[in-house]
Amino acid sequence: MTTTDVKDEAASPTAVAKVLKIDAPRPKRPSALSTSFTFGWRAMLKIKHVPEQLFDVTMFPVMFTLMFTYLFGGALAGSTGAYVQFLIPGILVQTVVMITMYTGLTLNKDIEKGVFDRFRSLPIWRPSPLVGALFGDLARYTLASIIVMVLGLIIGFRPDGGLIGVVASIALLLLFSFCMSWIWTMFAMLMRTEQAVMGVSMFILFPLTFASNIFVDPSTMPGWLQAFVNANPITNLVTSIRGLMAGSLDTNQLMLVFAWCAGFLILFGPLTMRLYNRKT
Repeated sequence: MTTTDVKDEAASPTAVAKVLKIDAPRPKRPSALSTSFTFGWRAMLKIKHVPEQLFDVTMFPVMFTLMFTYLFGGALAGSTGAYVQFLIPGILVQTVVMITMYTGLTLNKDIEKGVFDRFRSLPIWRPSPLVGALFGDLARYTLASIIVMVLGLIIGFRPDGGLIGVVASIALLLLFSFCMSWIWTMFAMLMRTEQAVMGVSMFILFPLTFASNIFVDPSTMPGWLQAFVNANPITNLVTSIRGLMAGSLDTNQLMLVFAWCAGFLILFGPLTMRLYNRKT
């Protein structure tokens, strides 16, 4: 058999079909949940290869907790021991909410590199790359929450709600952070650079976190500022978490937190997907 005959046989329809397994049954289409978890695992692997990404969830919680406790504790509550009981639930919220903006930064980087264009060609649930990225960030939020709580216990925080109250508080915070992260995914689609996403995110997050009840009781504020603070979703979240940790939950505040979560998902989820479909 000549070389030409071998090439012709290799290129025959029968040989091609055998290689491509055309007659074999097609694999089952992956579910939305499985593809989302796969992309979540991808986000975790990125942290494995670039461990510096964990700096914001390890060092920032420690810095914020110690700085605010020992700088303002004596002035605002008379002692750091009394202030830490008020501060820890609030600083827990501030730490995790502030790092939600990194969701938008990492997504914007993937989009600019063309990675999401490759995902578009895959036979998967369309939102799974976005949802998976948010799932991956939940691990970062959990780590930051654990660091704040362990540090708080070391410096004197004692939650009357016990372990159940603490776990329920962290679960509520993770739910809120997941829903709020859709805002930053929307900005990741709108902005051209990571720096622009960070600038807009900080412009929104700073008023929300500092003009709230994280550090002081709103009753000490001017009336016009109290109106903003009381309507702030961060205030509702902090009040709910303080109640869970103290064993005296405010149901009205908890319902407001759930309403904010639903609003973030309903409003920014579809907007993000529309921008995502148009951008890629």
